[in-house]
Amino acid sequence: MTTTRQPPKDLRDFYEDPAVPVASGTPRSRRQARMLAAALGPGTGTHTTRTVLDIGCGDGTAAATAAPLLTGHRVIGVDWSQDALRRARAHLTHPIRGELTGPGLPFATGCADAVLFSEVIEHLVDPDAALDEIRRVLRPGGHLMLSTPNLAAWYNRALLLAGVQPVFSEVSLRAIHGRPGKEVVGHLRLYTPRALREFVAAAGFEVVRLEGAPFHGVPRPLRPLDRLACARPSLASILLLHARKT
Repeated sequence: MTTTRQPPKDLRDFYEDPAVPVASGTPRSRRQARMLAAALGPGTGTHTTRTVLDIGCGDGTAAATAAPLLTGHRVIGVDWSQDALRRARAHLTHPIRGELTGPGLPFATGCADAVLFSEVIEHLVDPDAALDEIRRVLRPGGHLMLSTPNLAAWYNRALLLAGVQPVFSEVSLRAIHGRPGKEVVGHLRLYTPRALREFVAAAGFEVVRLEGAPFHGVPRPLRPLDRLACARPSLASILLLHARKT
């Protein structure tokens, strides 16, 4: 067992804790932004500028990483955590508070050309409702760029064979038990590539592409192997999925 934290009253209390990480690795953000830039094309004028919602923007560093690759497009950060939004103001002009459940996002139906949904879905109690709301705000043919940890990552396969809890999985909001690592980040759900494809397709999206990305938390000596695993998404640490609203 690793270091414990004060028990949160609920999930909202957990994510308002400044000690909970709200940023992901730069390599993943850059790969995802390249995929989105290729899908949107250049934003060089009024009729080519697209609206991109970064839902679950955290501290805004992912949007800041993506911005140079999305020149000419409008990126709007959205998060439910007031603490994350305070930090996001250093990177985003107008971060907006919003939720995927309850009253839903504060945007009109069909207003967005693309949604960045980076390392959010694994934290959700109701991912079905979340994808329904994302589908609502996307225009027909709009793009969903979703990233999430891969339950079937190359090292997790070895850990399970050894009877060790997989990386990314958590059994408590207070401490890490039974697996490597120290940070509790609130993962509630994990996906294999096949499960992610099926889940997104069932929500009314057409899966266009699935790629792999490295995980910034892999020990330094193993990082070259982790980068090699990206060539096969089924083994990669992080899954990058591009889908379109049907």
